[in-house]
Amino acid sequence: MFGRFVTNAGDSLYTIAGIWLVYDLTGSSFYTGLAGALLLLPPALQFISGPLVDRWPLIQTLVWTQLIQAVLILSIPVAAYFDRLTVGLVLLTIPLLSFLNQFVYPAQNAALPRIVEKGELTRANSAFSFANQGTNMVFDALGGVLIALIGVVSLFVLNSITFVIAVLSFVGVTVPERSETTNETADIDVSGYLSDLREGVQWLQGTVFTEMMLTTAVTNFGTGVMLAVLPGFAAARGGSILYGALLGAIGAGGLTGALIASRLTHIRYGAIRIIGLGIGFVTWFVAVYSPWPALTVVLFALTGVPMGVTNVMGQTLIQTVTPEDLLGRVTSVDASVATLTVPLGSLLGGVAGSTFGVVPTMAVAAFSFAFVSLYFTARPHLRRLPAVDNIEEEKFIHRETAQPPASNPE
Repeated sequence: MFGRFVTNAGDSLYTIAGIWLVYDLTGSSFYTGLAGALLLLPPALQFISGPLVDRWPLIQTLVWTQLIQAVLILSIPVAAYFDRLTVGLVLLTIPLLSFLNQFVYPAQNAALPRIVEKGELTRANSAFSFANQGTNMVFDALGGVLIALIGVVSLFVLNSITFVIAVLSFVGVTVPERSETTNETADIDVSGYLSDLREGVQWLQGTVFTEMMLTTAVTNFGTGVMLAVLPGFAAARGGSILYGALLGAIGAGGLTGALIASRLTHIRYGAIRIIGLGIGFVTWFVAVYSPWPALTVVLFALTGVPMGVTNVMGQTLIQTVTPEDLLGRVTSVDASVATLTVPLGSLLGGVAGSTFGVVPTMAVAAFSFAFVSLYFTARPHLRRLPAVDNIEEEKFIHRETAQPPASNPE
């Protein structure tokens, strides 16, 4: 858990520092949108890491990815020291850092079902999400303050230290191996890799998870648009401190949602998506036009609550229904498809923000929540999805109920 906390701290710091540094160097929403797209593209390619995570030793994967990130992130302060810092270097470094992180989260998610009982997965995922959202909340807000106090370049030095701490926290940790693991699984070849990847995709086909992924992709598109114009939105109202506060508020809302998710497992999942995202749309839209920065921060926090709830429950559903030997690749494919539209949204959001202004762009992005809420309402099999406490596997494996065979008249 501590390793997850420190990993997320490093992730939060280079995210806020990288995006703000690009805005500081260019003052352009287009470039912040481009930076956001490059930062958010690797999560959409997480399907690449899934089969490898299923084969590689989990702890070694965690240690080496954190160590490489600790070294790589120092390139920015070193370049600044020698007066060679350019926006091009930042745009090259942050997607590499993000790509390395795509091995971390599938590895941690794949380890979880091996160390906790199935009945405790919701609580365990809530705890992991608590570490994720809680760290994001604290370090996004803290990052904005630190940028104002010590400067954005110095923040990258601090960021490197967090990755070193993460390495130390993972060393010595043991995770039980799958019973079917053999020495042959360490020998990775291209055909076996592609076969593993196909198995993950094929298992998802014909399941409700396919539609769930696509609707999540819609909300993530809106989130990508919002993230692209958020630096410009914050700069016009309060600077880096407000930028950190807004990101921290979203994290606080997600944290709250993660904490209460385990208390909502008796409520139908379909109803949670419909009501939660409907409320999220209203709070997001009102926040954009609020004349008071403090109210905007509060409304952003409320917008994050349904995101936290649905993230925890969605992960629990996949972990419960998916066969253990496919979990790493299924989780990776799910994350990739669901997040594929985030960098696209960020890129188009940067263009729209530069063309139409940041406020109208953020307002339009809020309708992504409204769309998904209405879509779940209109689709009976999604609207009636059961509560996490009452998972009926057939409701997830088969999107539509099979029709009984026609009788053969004599």
